Amino acid sequence: MTNTTTAPPAPQAAQAPQSPPVAAAGRTTGWIRIPHPRPDAAARLVCFPHAGGAANAFTALSAGLPEDIELLAVQYPGRQDRRAEPCAEDIRELAAGVAGALASRSDLPLFLLGHSMGALVAFETARLLEEHGAVARLFVSAARPPAQDWEEPDLSLVGDEELVAGLRRLGGIPEPLLRDPEIAAEVLRLLRADHRALLRHHCVEGTAVAAPVTVLLAAADPKNSLEQMAGWARHTTGGQDLVTLSGGHFSLVERPGESGPILTHHVRADLTRPEPAPAPASVPAAAPAPEEPLADLVRGILLDGLEGRTPKLSTDLTTLEAAAREVMSPDAYAYVAGTAGSGATGRAGREAFDRVRLVPRMLRGTRRTDTSVTLFGQRLPVPVLLAPLAAQQVAHPEGETATARAAAAAGVPLVLSTFASRTLEEVAGEAGDQPRWFQLYLPSDRAVGESLVRRAEASGYSAIVVTVDATHLGFRPAELDRGYSPFLRGTGIANFTSDPAFRAGLPAAADATATVLRWARISTDPTLTWADLAWLRRLTRLPLLVKGILHPDDARLALEHGADGVVVSTHGGRQLDGGVSALDALPGVRAAVGPDVPVLMDSGIRTGSDVVKALALGADAVLYGRPYVYGLALDGRRGVEHVLRCLLTDLGLALALTGCASLADVGPGLLLPRAHAGTYPLARTTSDAPGSSGTPENGDRR
Repeated sequence: MTNTTTAPPAPQAAQAPQSPPVAAAGRTTGWIRIPHPRPDAAARLVCFPHAGGAANAFTALSAGLPEDIELLAVQYPGRQDRRAEPCAEDIRELAAGVAGALASRSDLPLFLLGHSMGALVAFETARLLEEHGAVARLFVSAARPPAQDWEEPDLSLVGDEELVAGLRRLGGIPEPLLRDPEIAAEVLRLLRADHRALLRHHCVEGTAVAAPVTVLLAAADPKNSLEQMAGWARHTTGGQDLVTLSGGHFSLVERPGESGPILTHHVRADLTRPEPAPAPASVPAAAPAPEEPLADLVRGILLDGLEGRTPKLSTDLTTLEAAAREVMSPDAYAYVAGTAGSGATGRAGREAFDRVRLVPRMLRGTRRTDTSVTLFGQRLPVPVLLAPLAAQQVAHPEGETATARAAAAAGVPLVLSTFASRTLEEVAGEAGDQPRWFQLYLPSDRAVGESLVRRAEASGYSAIVVTVDATHLGFRPAELDRGYSPFLRGTGIANFTSDPAFRAGLPAAADATATVLRWARISTDPTLTWADLAWLRRLTRLPLLVKGILHPDDARLALEHGADGVVVSTHGGRQLDGGVSALDALPGVRAAVGPDVPVLMDSGIRTGSDVVKALALGADAVLYGRPYVYGLALDGRRGVEHVLRCLLTDLGLALALTGCASLADVGPGLLLPRAHAGTYPLARTTSDAPGSSGTPENGDRR
């Protein structure tokens, strides 16, 4: 083989032909092995090995699972204790055998997990099982979707030496085994046989299972990318999510200490999810339940008012700053609310939104609005993510962990700052299944930077947002006048003090002062260039966004050096005094990168209508900043959740009241900017044409 991206899946070390078969106590049928029987299990996880693999690939994973999850490992014919049987000629032949073996095991919820080729077998097995019952969830690891061309070579045309070289590049088999002629010959025999079945498999685009699908993508897998694996969403009607693992193609089985807890979390979450209530006898079972009105929060508050109860915090999100100032320490308030210099950039951010006016359209039938958006192959429920605000413990003792719980409850993804006051692992634990991204200030110590990225990958963060507008700290009078920095007092450096690469650079007996001084020396890098972005791109396969872009040429340069998207931002007005507002810069950046590159923006957004304006001018989604930290200061987790519920209710109503049933309907035709009426005329909509539905032209960039 000449290309690692075409190297076939390699068996694990334990799968040499001389390996002893699984103990008799663990064998139940020809198809199923149970390495660690668990009589009190609440669920079964059925694992399908890769091409050339065998059931004992999952022994270590089984050992690490809790007592309430029993792992069933599939044993394909033709290997180990089934060596006398011919290898399967077809993927569906394997699926039929496994489905038959599982038919008597429907007393507990079944979760299917397929690795590499095993993902196809698991998918086809799920289809068969769903004819008679249900599969709780399908996990697919290191595998492209079933209808996609896997671009695998015909191994019958590949010589032994070239094939072994490909296995070495891919990893997964210890070198001593590959050097043993008998073991190597057996590995190649199984590999070629399984690949014949793989090459014969054909799946029609759109073939789907009802079970939700969780895609497991290893960050350094040379065979699969995020873009390739995102297509699994087309093969399920139950929804798809994606989890990133560290390591390479065999991360699932080589790192059971990482993959086991992830699988356990998903299984337990599905087990505890309440069953939908049965339909009343007078209503046909197939009738859809009525959706909650857009103004459900409004209705609830007004009904509470009849009993004399009013919200603890104001629903006017523009007033929260003043309220938070009353409860925050002067130092904390100066840090959170302060801006650069005279504050001109911060003021410009709000003034830009005030200049832009919405022109609503009527009678569009918008009882319901769809606020979901797809970014990097992942469907997000709302076009809003929590911006990466540092050192949140200055606002509330629980800091980012309270924010993460509130975001998960409200269904809003979060972006965690490098300079958080809680570690990225702690925050991931609080966020649960909610999508989360990691914002990176690239340190001058590249080993620390790489370590932070690897930790983010291992903790399920699904994108990296590298901030480029803070290589030098802005001139911030509010902080300077008080001589205050939370970081120099130990708040906001948890991701560094917990990092092994950072600690490796400390003296053996380093005290708190030495630790902070090392952080101050390496936490940011004023020498950064576009070449450093290219280095970061090579480091990870996660989607990479560049935050702090205002000039169209910088947006183009970001893409040229490996970025997958950009965030138009002035850092909330905290860096450069007298700069252009992010909203004013947004249309130029969108024009520079074209319609298909994800563009987000932040700085100045306060209300749901602000979000609509940003989307209409070219953003796919926004980052929402200071108001949620003011909510955190005022009432902890409940305060953040209140802010988000208000924002999302306001957003849904703003969409409905402008005549938009979904984000696809939002476009420049909604806007009449007051200061630039000559530059931004009302866009002609298709409602001017006979038979039109009235959707604004060029509204759908998604």
